[in-house]
Amino acid sequence: MSAPTRPEDTYAVVVPSLARPSLEVMLRSLAGQDGPLPEEVVVVDDRPNPEPAAAVPETLLERLPVRVVQGLGRGPAAARNLGWHVVKAPWVVFLDDDIVLPPTWADELAGDLRVAGPTVAGSSGRIVVPLPAERPPTDWERSTAGLQDARWATADMAYRRQALQDVHGFDERFPRAYREDADLALRVRRAGWTLVRGSRSIRHPVRPASAGVSLAVQRGNSDDALMRRLHGPHWRLLAETGRGRLPWHVATLAAAAAGVSGLAASEASLARRRSGSLRRTGYAGILGWLVLTADFTWRRTKAGPRDRSELTRMLWTSAAIPPAAVWHRLRGWWRHRGAPPWPPAPRAVLFDRDGTLVHDVPYNGEPARVRPVAGAADSVRRLRAHGLRLGVVSNQSGVARGLLTASQVAEVNAEVQAQVGVFDTWQVCVHGPADDCDCRKPRPGMIHAAARELRLRPQDCVVVGDIEADVLAARAAGARSVLVPTGATRAEEVAAAPHVAADLTEAVDLILGWTRG
Repeated sequence: MSAPTRPEDTYAVVVPSLARPSLEVMLRSLAGQDGPLPEEVVVVDDRPNPEPAAAVPETLLERLPVRVVQGLGRGPAAARNLGWHVVKAPWVVFLDDDIVLPPTWADELAGDLRVAGPTVAGSSGRIVVPLPAERPPTDWERSTAGLQDARWATADMAYRRQALQDVHGFDERFPRAYREDADLALRVRRAGWTLVRGSRSIRHPVRPASAGVSLAVQRGNSDDALMRRLHGPHWRLLAETGRGRLPWHVATLAAAAAGVSGLAASEASLARRRSGSLRRTGYAGILGWLVLTADFTWRRTKAGPRDRSELTRMLWTSAAIPPAAVWHRLRGWWRHRGAPPWPPAPRAVLFDRDGTLVHDVPYNGEPARVRPVAGAADSVRRLRAHGLRLGVVSNQSGVARGLLTASQVAEVNAEVQAQVGVFDTWQVCVHGPADDCDCRKPRPGMIHAAARELRLRPQDCVVVGDIEADVLAARAAGARSVLVPTGATRAEEVAAAPHVAADLTEAVDLILGWTRG
């Protein structure tokens, strides 16, 4: 047993997914540790449609302080950001749900954190991928085993909370569990921190996969395009990752295109001499494609099993991977061609109405009762002067309840605008809680609609509100949020909010600071 954990070395665990059966195995291995357990375990249910609700077994809750939070399906980067924002420990350990911890892991983690100096932002665990001893590993098993050489992989990565705050956590533009950890590591080091290898280790079993898994993972080429945009052409060297095979995939696809176009042109050509030249070019292209595809297939099969199933899988996927890889890389290049550093500077501010811009009068349908909060008009003026677009996103369930009409809501909104300032978009949800609509906060529909109307992305927006529903709606949409508490704001809502301001003036100061980077 290790020495008692110092307060500055206490840690919380964040797991970015909930629904897979492997999670229970991982949590049981965590609960069975010989060393100090985490202060808190946050598991993010990141399914887009979390039905039916998944739960952690009661027997585990007796040993571990596990809390499940809703992530709303925006990918592992967003889920991890949600997780580390809601825990308070000085260290946050990110674990995947498909790993197994040896009983000594917590003791070894305690030792790793104890020796981490004040400039150390993160400590990575060593990943062991068990491979079959009775046969050569398949292509998918060898691919998974590559995690053993990965640097800073969040299968087991402890980060100092202060470092995560300094760089605003994971870049949520990475939609899958691929490259978001390398990007975070590069930004943390660029901010002046160091990263170290710890002494602890974990087991990462190879999970079952479909026959086309190697084709599906080519979507990661889109993330590579984002990495190049953010970190330059030498990002692989900086991130200490492999060279990749994209140039060979480009050559394979180019050879196939030359072959097909040459043969097609030869058939259409009326000049006999030109037709022969085009035909020879076409045959050369087809031959080049065959040679490159055969070489790729051989490289993938020479170290693996030679059974019929694996060979068939290697043949068709080796032909399909080059065009898929190039397509996803081009798609990523186009999508991320203008991507700024994370997080993007705010371009719009979306205010809640009641309790934020104006004093809350329940179900108000009378313009005469509109009273702006202190600093509302000046806040709108300052934001407008700095070029930010402005909007309002407001739940008005009084319409669904029959307590006021849509026209009364519009009249009150017009009075708010007359007293506070002009807004570029108004989004109002007139549904009640039982309507199960997508627009009512804490769901993100109104924020998405406002962003579309402003021709922006949700991540370009900041939502300012006074209750948890405003913060959760922003989080669900991928926007930032600032909570400005009132007497109606619960203490636990304030504690859970990522950014809190005492009043609108302070909220605007914070937002304008973000615009300056």
